Amino acid sequence: MKFLDQAKIYIKAGNGGDGCASFRREKFVEFGGPDGGDGGKGGSIIFKSDRNLNTLIDFRYQQHYKAENGQSGKKKKQTGKKGENLIIKVPVGTQILEEDNNTLIYDFNKPSETFVLVAGGVGGLGNVRFKSATNRAPRKKTSGKRGEDFWIWLQLKIIADVGIIGLPNAGKSSLLSILTRARPKIANYPFTTINPNLGVSFYDDKELTLADIPGLIEGAHQGTGLGYKFLRHIERCKNILHLIDISNEDIFKSYMQVKDEIRKFDKKIEKKKEIIVLNKTDLLSEEEINNKIEKIKKKIKKKILTISIMKNSGLNNLKQVLIENVSG
Repeated sequence: MKFLDQAKIYIKAGNGGDGCASFRREKFVEFGGPDGGDGGKGGSIIFKSDRNLNTLIDFRYQQHYKAENGQSGKKKKQTGKKGENLIIKVPVGTQILEEDNNTLIYDFNKPSETFVLVAGGVGGLGNVRFKSATNRAPRKKTSGKRGEDFWIWLQLKIIADVGIIGLPNAGKSSLLSILTRARPKIANYPFTTINPNLGVSFYDDKELTLADIPGLIEGAHQGTGLGYKFLRHIERCKNILHLIDISNEDIFKSYMQVKDEIRKFDKKIEKKKEIIVLNKTDLLSEEEINNKIEKIKKKIKKKILTISIMKNSGLNNLKQVLIENVSG
């Protein structure tokens, strides 16, 4: 399935039905009178979050959404049928924004949340409503109110327990595939991941959702490389797993390169819990590994884990630390 995290759509609530102007014409009824019914209310546009969705791709193929109009009133004081509401399902983590793509209307943080974005138009009044002691045969009726219509933006920000970040080729997609059931595309070149990937891991009967955020390079907050469009997905993650290739010549420089881009994008992300994981230990000797860990610990006062995805080592310990961080 293709991933799409932003879409612009047009929505329109249903029009209210017109009121009816009619008079009784029954046989053997000595006195007639007005009996025109009211128009039915137009359908509303309702958004609902669905945990089974993880992309906005459906909105690429359908961009116009219209609720059903209410029916006109009928004689015998019959009110017109209400228009059906239109329910639009979106992934958890979706934000509804005004046409300026900046003003927030609603933010879906939980499954099965509902939000009435625009109510349907009110139905018009039938002529029976205007009967009075001085006006026994009114011909007046009113038209139904038109349903509102406008363009909106939908923006998806992935919600995950842990967001995996790091430079391209650090092994993020490989780690996600091993820890979870996700099957991301993996290859030995930069920018293998061009879309965020989600996966669910189970450890000690506890569930953990992980997201692989596409590789960040210098200038990403300004649009360089894959750009800042994926940086916003980190905002929703409760914890950060910073994956670094230990075979890099200067692993502290690799660490700071990603941290600087995140800081320039949003300083609030720095306050999240961060787990630093050094990958590809199979490429170095034990002495080289210890030297690199010793050097980086002098500059970063955080817990540092080492793993080898290739050799499948250190992963159980990593899972346990992730569960403790999310639960704590």
